[in-house]
Amino acid sequence: MNLEKIFHLKENNTNVKTEVLAGITTFMTMAYILAVNPNILAETGMDHGAVFTATALAAFIGTLCMAIFANYPFALAPGMGLNAYFAYTVVIGMGYSWEVALAAVFVEGVIFLILSLLNVREAIFNAIPFNLKQAVSVGIGLFIAFIGLQNAKIVIGSSTLLSLFSLEDYNSSLQAAAGESFQAATMHDVGLTVLLAIIGIIITGILVVKNIKGNILWGILITWILGIICQLTGIYVPNAELGCYSLLPDFSQGVSIPSLSPIFAHFSLKGIPVMEFFVIVFAFLFVDLFDTLGTLIGVSSKAGMLDENGSLPRVKGALLADAVATTVGAVLGTSTTTTFVESASGVAEGGRTGLTAVTTAILFGLALFLSPIFLAIPSFATAPALVIVGFYMLGSVKEMDFQNPAEGIPAFICIGAMSFFYSISEGISMGVISYVLLNALTGRGKKVSPVMYILAVLFILKYILM
Repeated sequence: MNLEKIFHLKENNTNVKTEVLAGITTFMTMAYILAVNPNILAETGMDHGAVFTATALAAFIGTLCMAIFANYPFALAPGMGLNAYFAYTVVIGMGYSWEVALAAVFVEGVIFLILSLLNVREAIFNAIPFNLKQAVSVGIGLFIAFIGLQNAKIVIGSSTLLSLFSLEDYNSSLQAAAGESFQAATMHDVGLTVLLAIIGIIITGILVVKNIKGNILWGILITWILGIICQLTGIYVPNAELGCYSLLPDFSQGVSIPSLSPIFAHFSLKGIPVMEFFVIVFAFLFVDLFDTLGTLIGVSSKAGMLDENGSLPRVKGALLADAVATTVGAVLGTSTTTTFVESASGVAEGGRTGLTAVTTAILFGLALFLSPIFLAIPSFATAPALVIVGFYMLGSVKEMDFQNPAEGIPAFICIGAMSFFYSISEGISMGVISYVLLNALTGRGKKVSPVMYILAVLFILKYILM
């Protein structure tokens, strides 16, 4: 196989060794999704093992598509924030089945595919004010970090709505829910997992500060290994009733790949109004569109890939890869697949072509045979990853303009609504509506694009009709 002819290595000032090392680096920085995504989507009732398989396959297919369609060193996988919206907003918050959420992801992927082919995405992208684009990223970052703290039980419900974990408050909430027959938590089960999660956040933070390659993945693995040590020494005692399972990988079934059958192509529109379904689809589409474009432009600018006009050549192919990956991922049984900002780590190592992406894709394919390891990683070990990813996404706040209230207030509402209302879509809706109203009612209506007016009307109708 003539890799030079396929990937144009010399033209991009790179070589096979550099590209392969860059691909390995990219995989190391984003492999945490193989542990995090199954944990998040399993909260909806989806099969944990099947979601792992779907996650690895979606990453494998999507990243290969990026190499084939665009010859770029970018990797794809089910996206953080989008999986949280899938699980905690659509399913747990709105009460719809995960089959409905998968149907929405599939429709979003098809629409994104059409938009990519027709070059409509630039018009939509340009219609949304810069501040709101950044606010969506910041809001999702806070939302993800909050979910991480909740999953680790560092933050729990209390008489003040939320509070820091304590065994007394946690057991009181368990007793209120289950009555006198409740199983009390101790420092040998739930209490210890909270402590390990806090230690994990500190360890991951140190790795980030030290700029260690694959810091998030290493943070997960170190936290998990500490838990295993605690289990082997009797400090941690598994208690399935409290959701504290054994931390040791189960190789009793060998290295077989978990079946996709429990979730493969399980779509449903049962019990959801048409208008609300399309609001959900739009939220998926909105976040995916801006997340993808923002990642592509941000990473490619660091690599010097943008042309003299600041545009990214072959961006249509990159967006097409993203759309195909989302559509295929929905059929496989996972939330929206998108371009990962962690691709920047491979670019920093010198990756410049699709060979980097092919290397990353192959590693995701090989990870399928390590399912017992990834499926044994508990939520307290993946919580640090959620907190640190939230930190990275929060960085967009420095680009925002808060000096102009007409720009800053809607952005603030967008950010706050996502966390306070526990919903990414509510944040987007309220951000768009408040932006249009504030500007239209203060004589600045001409600066608002027609597309924004249309979106605001649709969101207002959603609140009136639902």
